[in-house]
Amino acid sequence: MPSQPPCCSVLELRQYTLHPGQRDVLIPLFERAFIESQEATGMHLIGQFRDEDRPDRFVWLRGFRDMTSRRDALSAFYGGPAWKEHRSAANATMQDSDNVLLLRPVRPDTGLAHAGAPRPPPGSDARPDSRVEMTLCYLKAPADEALAACFEQHVRPVLTELGAAPKALFQTEPAENTFPALPVRTGEHVFAWLTMLPDDGHLRRRAVSKSWAEPLRPWLSAPLEHLTLAPTARSELR
Repeated sequence: MPSQPPCCSVLELRQYTLHPGQRDVLIPLFERAFIESQEATGMHLIGQFRDEDRPDRFVWLRGFRDMTSRRDALSAFYGGPAWKEHRSAANATMQDSDNVLLLRPVRPDTGLAHAGAPRPPPGSDARPDSRVEMTLCYLKAPADEALAACFEQHVRPVLTELGAAPKALFQTEPAENTFPALPVRTGEHVFAWLTMLPDDGHLRRRAVSKSWAEPLRPWLSAPLEHLTLAPTARSELR
């Protein structure tokens, strides 16, 4: 668990489906033009990733202090010069950019801690060997204390033993979208956790074991979804 306040009380998990072959077009543009320009408005670019199971999927996380600051930061960025200059080039790579989950930490101490190391500077192209896994549980009803307790008592210890200890734990942010120009998914209840893995060997070890998920089944409305994510060269989360 983080020993300091989490970086963000509201997160967007954004999954973009791109036109074939365009992921390596979008990522250099994104990392050159859209990181510092977004953070200048008050939001936090947590990480950018290649989805290892979907070659045309670009995934990223950005965070905000609260829903009000989200509205203000998004208004400033999408009305600002960086987006106006580069939006046509960025949008040309995308088939769909509306797959967005709005999340918040389950408790204040389950959010992401501030990064310990600075983000690699502009122009960096070395990708880390680490992997990030986002596990999404789709629920029959909003996450409750019983689910959180079940996870802490029965799921977290097994994942930790497998070398896949959850780094942060989230649930759906139920507040109304404060920036409707950017759609988010609604009508869903999600419980999710993020895991940092030093390499894909740890990922395979977790994948072989399935029994850890059994205690969660009474709450689930659909199978678990795992996003296997390779950090980009300038991803802060790595």
